[in-house]
Amino acid sequence: MLVGEQPGDKEDLEGIPFVGPAGRLLDTAMAEAGLRREEVFLTNSVKHFKHDQRGKRRLHKRPNAYEIDRCRWWLTKEFELVAPQLAVAMGATAFRGMASRPGKVSELRGRLLKDVCEVPVYVTVHPSFLLRIRDRGDREREYGRFVRDLKECNRLASA
Repeated sequence: MLVGEQPGDKEDLEGIPFVGPAGRLLDTAMAEAGLRREEVFLTNSVKHFKHDQRGKRRLHKRPNAYEIDRCRWWLTKEFELVAPQLAVAMGATAFRGMASRPGKVSELRGRLLKDVCEVPVYVTVHPSFLLRIRDRGDREREYGRFVRDLKECNRLASA
């Protein structure tokens, strides 16, 4: 189970997670890691798209702790229904949604946490983080780390 942060504009309009630019990047990274979208349950820890309206554009706003915590019951229900062997927290909002406490991705990335929620949790970055990296070399390096994280998740879920 891969857990993102909140729907983006496209995801909100289509009602499907990860169909925007971050979703396309995720699909590419998953394929490189040997994962197929059809075999992985994709969701977000926050179920609504928080945004500011700027003319015709809807600009993403980060959900606050209250909003993340209020959506926790949906995530709990998804854990019950899907019964994943592993949950991947992609980003700090996803981690808070699962663990009910804050955590820094920079400190938790690459760790398998067995005591934060109903299932073991592996922490990595959100694909939108990769899209915001301006330097091409840094972006390629971080993308490689992300693919390695997904490969490790695939290995852990298959073990």
